[in-house]
Amino acid sequence: MRILVIGASGTIGRPLCEELGRRHEVIAAGRRGPDAVVDIRSAESIRALYEAVGPVDACICVAESGALDRFEILTEAELLENMRGKFFGQINLVLIGQSFLKDRGSFTLTSGIFADEAWPGVTGGAVISGGLHSFVLSAAIELKRGLRINAVSPTIVADSVEAYAHLFPGMEPVEMDRLIGTYVNCVEGSETGRIHRLYRPAGSADTGFPLG
Repeated sequence: MRILVIGASGTIGRPLCEELGRRHEVIAAGRRGPDAVVDIRSAESIRALYEAVGPVDACICVAESGALDRFEILTEAELLENMRGKFFGQINLVLIGQSFLKDRGSFTLTSGIFADEAWPGVTGGAVISGGLHSFVLSAAIELKRGLRINAVSPTIVADSVEAYAHLFPGMEPVEMDRLIGTYVNCVEGSETGRIHRLYRPAGSADTGFPLG
């Protein structure tokens, strides 16, 4: 398969491209490439990317992360700015990309734990991830030609604990190998409309990190 990975130079993107590259042709895209350049905050840039790379079998987005915010001074304008990349950018990858993916191709988006777990300073992130989950469920029944869509919703990644654990004290990380395996399964599998939650939702009596 030809697989377009957006955010290829990031913490998740690098090992993801390496794993997918063992079996597939990977097009690594991001603000600085290396194979293709895109700014997902711009619909025009997204369309130019698809036109440049040609038909692909899958598009995975692991780019952009929501900024922290302070609820007591949070404004509509700040929320909208926060949503431009991770929310509207990923949605545009699908709305524009549905015309460029091959039949039975797939989209895999990235949301996050704050859709289900309230945490200080991430109201924007919660709104973004919750909205992405709803979009995936709707898009799964609207996409034509057998196109599929899923989302991966991780907690903090083990490889990032040293840098970010102070912002999310007590949050249990997910191992990178498991996270990468989930993205790969979304591409190589056959499911659609699935939100892969790599954490235990608040209030759940389950143990470990259920996929669901």
